[in-house]
Amino acid sequence: MSLREIDKMSLTILMDNYSDMLLPSSSSAIRARILMNETSYLFPIAEHGFSAMIKICYNDSSKKNILLFDTGVSENGVIYNAELFGIDFRTIEAIILSHGHMDHCRGLVSVLKRMLKPTDIIVHPDAFLKRWVVFPDGKKQKMPTLDENELRNYGAILHKLKDASFFPLINETESYDKNQDHHLLMITGQIPRETSFEKGFPPQYKEEDNDHEKCLVPDPLVSDDQALVANIKYKGLVIITGCGHAGIINTINYAKKLSGINKIYAILGGFHLMGDVVFQEAIEPTVKELQKADPTYIIPCHCTGWIGTNRIIDTMPEKFIQSAVGTTFNF
Repeated sequence: MSLREIDKMSLTILMDNYSDMLLPSSSSAIRARILMNETSYLFPIAEHGFSAMIKICYNDSSKKNILLFDTGVSENGVIYNAELFGIDFRTIEAIILSHGHMDHCRGLVSVLKRMLKPTDIIVHPDAFLKRWVVFPDGKKQKMPTLDENELRNYGAILHKLKDASFFPLINETESYDKNQDHHLLMITGQIPRETSFEKGFPPQYKEEDNDHEKCLVPDPLVSDDQALVANIKYKGLVIITGCGHAGIINTINYAKKLSGINKIYAILGGFHLMGDVVFQEAIEPTVKELQKADPTYIIPCHCTGWIGTNRIIDTMPEKFIQSAVGTTFNF
């Protein structure tokens, strides 16, 4: 699939697990300043969730394409931070959900209420499944579920797409090949699972009807997990994940396969290396494969965890950039 080279992309972290208002800025990472004016201070909130606003810019034009990737875990966390940063949700053209887990989509209705217009939402069909977490001791916890009717009532135009697609969306009657100039951003859709060490989310189950009774069926892969891919001119691919349940290495390999581009400029997002032993066992092989991928920048966020992040710092310190709520990354 042909992916257009873009001149510049900026990504502002609206929600992440970490906030630090004293981090220094650099050419690639512009940090939010703690002092707004003589009497006002900027203190965004951090939560166990993820959300980022993405701007695609052009050197020869003032035109920008703006989209939102995920909406955080609480109803109003992203709203609060966006207001602090002066972000107007009405400028956003589309929302892309990495997957259907609550730490990435629970703020969606609140965002839609502030957009005040019909809005395209690109999401994998499985994001609407009714899911549970079943713990080793047998205890069960139902996960919040996206409500299609509620979303539509607030202006959502749902595009439930399993396979790879592009932003901006292309008219169904048109051909991707004939419209490659429009291919600013690729949404991977469902990512093939090929590595042996990336195991998805083993405690996850889904509800199914069996002989008119509801039963729980293992659903460890989180098949709705998808990533964003951009091709920065002269630099290579920027790959953006939500949780990375598909595995960050599976995601990188699929992005390269879809785009036909092997050069990686930046990897940003959750790598899901935090949690119990299943995830921690994936840290060393993941770091080894990240070294082979050789991106210019690695920016672990959200569910990567301190152990995984520190291994990345230990092995690739020159590539690591710390994420924090309010940071704008310029690619």
